[in-house]
Amino acid sequence: MVRTRFAPSPTGSLHVGNARIAILNWLFTRQQGGEFILRIEDTDVERNVPGAERQIFEDLHWLGLDWDEGPVVPGGTGTAEAGAYGPYRQSERLPIYHAYLERLIEAGRVYRCYCTPEELAAAREAGVEGAEQGIYPGTCRRAAPEQIAKWEAEGRKPAWRFHVRPGQDVVTHDMVYGDVVVRSDDVSDFIVMRSDGVPTYNYGVVVDDITMAITHVIRGVGHLSNTTRQVLLYEALEMPPPKFAHIPMVLGPDRQKLSKRHGAQALAEYKAAGYHPDGVLNYLSLLAWSSPSGEEVLGRERLVEEIDLERIGNADVVFDPVKLNWLSSKHIERLSLDELVEAIKPFLDRSRFDLPDDLLRIAVNGIRTHLSRFGEINEQLEPYFPGGGAYTPAESARTVIRTAADVLEQTSDWDEATLNAAIRQAGQQTGAKGKALFEPLRRALTGREHGPPLPAVLVVQGRDHVLKTLRDAAA
Repeated sequence: MVRTRFAPSPTGSLHVGNARIAILNWLFTRQQGGEFILRIEDTDVERNVPGAERQIFEDLHWLGLDWDEGPVVPGGTGTAEAGAYGPYRQSERLPIYHAYLERLIEAGRVYRCYCTPEELAAAREAGVEGAEQGIYPGTCRRAAPEQIAKWEAEGRKPAWRFHVRPGQDVVTHDMVYGDVVVRSDDVSDFIVMRSDGVPTYNYGVVVDDITMAITHVIRGVGHLSNTTRQVLLYEALEMPPPKFAHIPMVLGPDRQKLSKRHGAQALAEYKAAGYHPDGVLNYLSLLAWSSPSGEEVLGRERLVEEIDLERIGNADVVFDPVKLNWLSSKHIERLSLDELVEAIKPFLDRSRFDLPDDLLRIAVNGIRTHLSRFGEINEQLEPYFPGGGAYTPAESARTVIRTAADVLEQTSDWDEATLNAAIRQAGQQTGAKGKALFEPLRRALTGREHGPPLPAVLVVQGRDHVLKTLRDAAA
């Protein structure tokens, strides 16, 4: 069975970059009928942000990404775990890391390292062979027992360092980049367990993926350079590595690394701005691959059906906020009117637009194709409630306005169909049609040349307001 994982650190909200990785893992897993695991990498205590873990859960829930196993049940923010491979927080898995360390010790693949950061820096400055290139000089690997005893007497607490055996090709089989080959001579002996008993990233992630039976690791290309060390650890532990798929980087419009200024905001900011979550999911998924149909507006069912890791290219992609807005608008258009009205209510400024539900439905229906975000609702409702302003119509326009007021005053029903017929009748009586008919009425009622359909404006503004406004404009 396919088992994937998404393993964020609780150092802040998810941003579009790591949300994209979560989406690809989730889509692929759902297509394969597998299991999607949420794991929290929280051992870097100094960088952990209070409340960030809860925010991650909420961000994933907003995107509609449920998980099969994790530190909380899907949709939850509490402490009840889901799944049999936990704990799912690294801080709760320390005994597991130490158990696997014993296997490396028994296999003779790790050794105690007493070197201080100052000593390593001094070796680099002194030009010790390899040190300038970041290669560990092997000080502790070759240390005599007397030297080790001296360090112990000084109270130094050792870390555990992995011994990289020279003279071999280390091959990473990657589904996107093909076979990546690195000579072990170019890989430094690396720390697997710090002196405080906390695992390093490369070691912890390997142990986690082994013990959680992860079959596919789908992550950003920034991790590709780490993978050589991880492959060495899998070999030392005599375990097969998972299948790797490293996803190319997302760049800003200037082709520099994506920054907050270029769209890498926290996912919570997109939620607060009122983006449709399916639009965000649609856009971020297509930043890695494309549908064989060539279509771009895809619901999550189509995305699950068509996701194909083989279609992921290895070129960096550019984040396009205009495209994101467009896709969000297309998913908003797919909503029923009832769904749309409920979606915009949290963003509605009731102090300006305190409409009963029946009028709100009519108002929203008139502007629904102009929304790219739910948060734009107040801006789009403004034409229904103009702030005033002088409008001095020409005589021909004044005639149209006056005639329309007369016809509307005789109209018994105040609904869109009846009002549309009344406007047409006024046009027949004055001989005005098209722009000559609609523009004077629209400018008189909304102060604008363009906006929602006129019948909707009439219904929302109400009979008394409309008739007074038109009479004033015609006077």
